[in-house]
Amino acid sequence: MGYKKPSLIEKVAEKLRIIPDLHKDKYQEYEEDMRQFSDEEVAEMYENFPSPDRWDDWVEYDPKAWPKKVKKTYQIIPTTCFNCESACGLTAFIDKETQEVKKFEGNPHHPGSRGRNCAKGPATINQITDPDRILYPLKRKGKRGEGEWERVSWDEVMDTISARIRKAINEDRHNEIAYHVGRPGHEKFMNWILQGWGIDGHNSHTNICSSGARFGYNIWYGYDRPSPDHANAKFILLVSAHLESGHYFNPHAQRIIEGKMKGAKLATMDPRLSNTASMSDYWLPTYPGTEAAVLLAMARIILKEGLYNRDYLENWTNWQEYLHAMHSDKEVTFENYIQAMIDEYAEFTPEFAEKESGVKASMLVQIAREIGEAGERFASHNWRAAGASNLGGWAVARCLHFLTVLTGSVGAKGGTSPNSWNKFSPTQPNPPKPHKKWNELHFPKEYPLAFFEMSQLLPHFLKEGRGKMDVYFTRVFNPVWTYPDGFTWIEQLSDEEKFGIHAALTPTWNETAFYADFVLPMGLASERHDINSYATHGGTWVAFRQPVLREAERRNGNPV
Repeated sequence: MGYKKPSLIEKVAEKLRIIPDLHKDKYQEYEEDMRQFSDEEVAEMYENFPSPDRWDDWVEYDPKAWPKKVKKTYQIIPTTCFNCESACGLTAFIDKETQEVKKFEGNPHHPGSRGRNCAKGPATINQITDPDRILYPLKRKGKRGEGEWERVSWDEVMDTISARIRKAINEDRHNEIAYHVGRPGHEKFMNWILQGWGIDGHNSHTNICSSGARFGYNIWYGYDRPSPDHANAKFILLVSAHLESGHYFNPHAQRIIEGKMKGAKLATMDPRLSNTASMSDYWLPTYPGTEAAVLLAMARIILKEGLYNRDYLENWTNWQEYLHAMHSDKEVTFENYIQAMIDEYAEFTPEFAEKESGVKASMLVQIAREIGEAGERFASHNWRAAGASNLGGWAVARCLHFLTVLTGSVGAKGGTSPNSWNKFSPTQPNPPKPHKKWNELHFPKEYPLAFFEMSQLLPHFLKEGRGKMDVYFTRVFNPVWTYPDGFTWIEQLSDEEKFGIHAALTPTWNETAFYADFVLPMGLASERHDINSYATHGGTWVAFRQPVLREAERRNGNPV
């Protein structure tokens, strides 16, 4: 960045015209030339993020004007990212001269992301300036899928859709109204509304996402998500990739590396040599669907070698009831319980697990011992992949949590907590009475153990004539693309007898919106209000997403 004397290699390359001659006389032709700064001076300029007391009048040089020194004055307004569930902190840099958002950077005061963002956060600038983004309510003109639209008013949209909803409710057709969520953000507000309408109308994408892992955790202790404290762990076990593609991957990645820098060992169970696996101390490339066998083999080693947390097991598990129910012939002692558990999992030897999974028995033994030695500071996580794409995938999270229980790391520092312990969950005023409707299009009787809505089957049920959707909302959701049978969705969404009115709530065009009757624009990260709180680490935080230009006007004495 700074002006330096050319090296020998640079001189030769410049003479041969392989590179431009940056060192010729008068090359620095601008009076205010950025190249007059040394590397150290440039680094000092950009090392520290401006403190909040300077956010209303922040000056920095315009990188697009380089090599000229052109100062730009910004007002910095905080918000949160809307491009995944993590809700990492963002700061919008508003040009004080034009009142336009020019860029997005991280927010170092956000407890979850701490100023660090993946590429999707700063890419918000591409979304808000996208020339093809949806800015006004649009109504279909021709047939569904023909791509002909006309701009309409919000009043027309509200009157048309609300009249249709009211008619369906008055005619006791409650189950013909559905709100299908892809990306949430309103923190239970819509459920409050749906319950007020007296309908079982919430639908989600969760059954092709995380419901398998959620079920495995839920049947342990009533919570369906883990919240590992990676930063304070001594041993971290990840089932499937995390640093680059897991849940809350940016906040998790930070804490995982932070834990490793403190001496924690990292093991990743993933058939792929993912980025995460490549940074791990142990890579376990299990055959898909064999993860549970490996985890049970580790559990048996911990039990056999006495590496379990006796105090936790004695006080926080129902071992006496287990002996009464399953081994009534045995005296109810803790030692008999441990032996019964070892016998229960007798088949899950390291050799058996190696044959099943392809992972060396010696590595399984080594990892099991290190997990046992980590004790309460054992952090683990499973979400999709192994829990979502295998028959019986729910057993992976169930067996993984078994290790958490054996080590007594449930809720411990450096361990794994229920996500609700590390998340603020708001309540709504005047909660409506529980509705008395059960929507079998969402929870069909033939799947009594479904943990979330069987949403992937909705178009097939409609095709079979099991019902219809009179008013159907998709909210930041694209089932035509997301589900494995998109053509069935296209077929049914095109049929006005199956979907009466389809309203797509989305900030951008997608394949499903193309088959909607109304396309209704939603705000992006810098344009909407939301309360955010997620279990990104061993702590609790609340963040607010807000329209940054409106907030800037308020701060400037011009409330909108």
